[in-house]
Amino acid sequence: MDGVPRDSVPVSDRGLAYGDGLFETIAVHNGKPLRWEGHWRRLEAGCVRLRIPLPDPVVVRAEIDALSAGRSRAVVKLILTRGPGGEGYAPPLQPEPLRIVLRRPWPAFRREALRLRVCRTRLGNNPVLAGIKHLGRLEQVLARSEWGNEYDEGIVLDVNGAVIECTASNLFLWSRDGVLRTPALDGCGVAGVMREAVMETATRLGIAVRVDRFGLEAVETAAGLFITNAVTGPRWVAQVGPWHYPKPSCMEPLCQGLEPAGGVSG
Repeated sequence: MDGVPRDSVPVSDRGLAYGDGLFETIAVHNGKPLRWEGHWRRLEAGCVRLRIPLPDPVVVRAEIDALSAGRSRAVVKLILTRGPGGEGYAPPLQPEPLRIVLRRPWPAFRREALRLRVCRTRLGNNPVLAGIKHLGRLEQVLARSEWGNEYDEGIVLDVNGAVIECTASNLFLWSRDGVLRTPALDGCGVAGVMREAVMETATRLGIAVRVDRFGLEAVETAAGLFITNAVTGPRWVAQVGPWHYPKPSCMEPLCQGLEPAGGVSG
């Protein structure tokens, strides 16, 4: 925390009290944090949106590099809170942000033939918070609590019935006319770093990409689905409830076009 080894957060911290902060979850491969520039851009955008002072990128990168060194695979999480102070919800006039960097082991996960459900929990629309990765994740916590081990992920809709994302992943739909579609995230949801990388790679490969609004009927009739996450990379969805899907034909060239090679996508 702030460059000092610690394992406790002050009770006055606004991240603890109000979820007043941001976070990034970063894949580490061969001692290097993957897609660092994308993570930093999103953190920077979040700091502007929430009016939290941005930490020194050189200092943060040095701390992440120190935790990543010598690790073939790991996950590093960066948490930035507004720090202590303020009366009630009112933020302090001169915030002193708290910076937390921690490392976790590489998770065990299934890469292909995932089974998804549609969650009952809906996401509220708030353009001010849409896209950024803020600490207020109660909607995702409630959605994830709807199943145990029988599913790999859950699709989450907004209050108007539009498909937005999964609880910890972005969603891509391979349409029958050969277009790669992903939900618009201007009202809610997290604009994932891997989502951005997939769209850039698809465009480079000549695959048509469309960011738009659609409901569950588009999911039902899709030619294929896959989800993306900064740690797990793209993963094929074989089933959503009663609907079954073949592996999208676009996935192989997309995965080959993502760095690093060898199926480890961050």
